[in-house]
Formats: sequence, structure tokens, C-alpha cells
Amino acid sequence: MASIDQRLQQVKERIARACARAGRDVQSVTLLAVSKGQPAQAIREAYGAGLRDFGENYVQEALEKIDATADLRASVRWHLIGPLQSNKTRVVAQHFDWVHTVDRSRIAQRLSDQRPSTLAPLQICLQVNIDREPSKAGLDPDAVALVARSVIALPGVRLRGLMSVPAPRAGFEAQFQPHLALGQVLGQLVGGAEPLDTLSMGMSVDLEAAVAAGATIVRVGTGLFGPR
Repeated sequence: MASIDQRLQQVKERIARACARAGRDVQSVTLLAVSKGQPAQAIREAYGAGLRDFGENYVQEALEKIDATADLRASVRWHLIGPLQSNKTRVVAQHFDWVHTVDRSRIAQRLSDQRPSTLAPLQICLQVNIDREPSKAGLDPDAVALVARSVIALPGVRLRGLMSVPAPRAGFEAQFQPHLALGQVLGQLVGGAEPLDTLSMGMSVDLEAAVAAGATIVRVGTGLFGPR
């Protein structure tokens, strides 16, 4: 079985090839290790391999890992990439660096109000339901601009960009289209004092298409840690 070091090298090579084809600097893409379902020891191994950004879907599971790896906290960035309920905003505001799944102004307001003043603003992305799937979380693409305007004004958070989880598709071109659409939504937004510079999109199966469409964060789990 391949080690995390070996899998990381493979993923880095995929990202590098995708960036080369797209004429992009490989440094413009951040690899977010999706550690959902992985033990703290796996995070330590990934950290030892050079990874610093970790994404978790479930708040309670993440808090246990944040505590278990507290000695690494100064150089690790924790990202929430799963759903966020109102009753969990306080602990998320206190312990995370990024939230990718904000889809309501009220959630952003709570995160801003509850972010400790001793910490830098919480970096957030608005989650967009780019396929307009009835059962999926996220803002309708047409609603993004209105919510973005309200979030930009909040002092405790910084709106960085958009995130999406498109429906699975087979083939590069089919995968490329929803990622391209998310980039177009971002391009229509007007930022505040800070530019909106983040597209969180693409996973193990479609990272090449995401990079070609402008992804700045790709979220990779099984490609790094293997099957759960």
C-alpha cells in the first residue's frame, strides 16, 4: 500500500501537469487534504510529508483532531468543508481558519460576531449550488451577489471567494463546465477592500478540470489518504 508521502507526490504531479497545461503557476493552487474519517495520526503523517491545510466535514470530529494535534496548531490551517448549523458557529469561529460552506447571511453574521478579537478574521467562501440541484446545499448562482455584499461588510470574517461540489460527471469536458461556471460567478462579483481570489473546487476525481477552470484550492481526500 502506498504511503501518504507517495500519494502526495502523485497528487502534486497531477496538479503540476494540470497547471502546465493551463499555463498557470503551480503555486497558485493550494492542496487541501480532506482528512474526514482519518485518525489524528494520519494528519501527523501528512504534516510530516509537508501538508499544512486540512479539511474536515464534521465539526465535532474536527475539534477532537484539532485538540489531538494541538502542538502543530501554529502552522496548520483548519478548513470546515461540511455543512454548518447555527448551533455550531461559535466553536467554528473559535477554532477554524477557513469555512468553505457559508450559504446564508445569518451564518456569516454569527461567525463574525463570535470570532475572537484575538484572532485574524475568519476566511470564508460562499457555497454555490452550481448545478441548482434541489437536494444540495448552497446558494443559487443568482443569489450569490446579494449575499456577498452583506458578508463583505462584516468585520470578523473575510470573504475570499466561492466553493462548489458539482454533481459527479465523467470526462474532462463535462467536469470542466460547472467549474468554469463557478469561476464566471466569481468574476461577476465586486469585492470590498480585499479582492475575491478563491475558487474552492475540484476533488480527487476531477482536479485536472478544476485547475483548468481556475481552482485555487483543490480538496483531495482518497487521493492522499487512500480509501477510508
